[in-house]
Amino acid sequence: MDYNTLKYTNLKKNNKISLLVDTNEDNKNKAVVAQGTAKFIHRGKNFENLCKLFHNRFDWVRQDPWKQGEAPFVMVIPNRKVSWR
Repeated sequence: MDYNTLKYTNLKKNNKISLLVDTNEDNKNKAVVAQGTAKFIHRGKNFENLCKLFHNRFDWVRQDPWKQGEAPFVMVIPNRKVSWR
């Protein structure tokens, strides 16, 4: 996420967030929904660790890596979770 995006602007104004992860394997739907608050990670050890994870996984990160303070990661701090299968 970049600082100049609408998503970043909206989360700065209202940090309530939800995250949905779903899959459909063998025609069986499974999902997890987490609701909570968003926290931005701009700098520090957590930022560096996330950069390393992304660097190892994604080509686009290796081509144009983020520096501290250049773009934030978003951490979801859950206060409610629902899942089904």
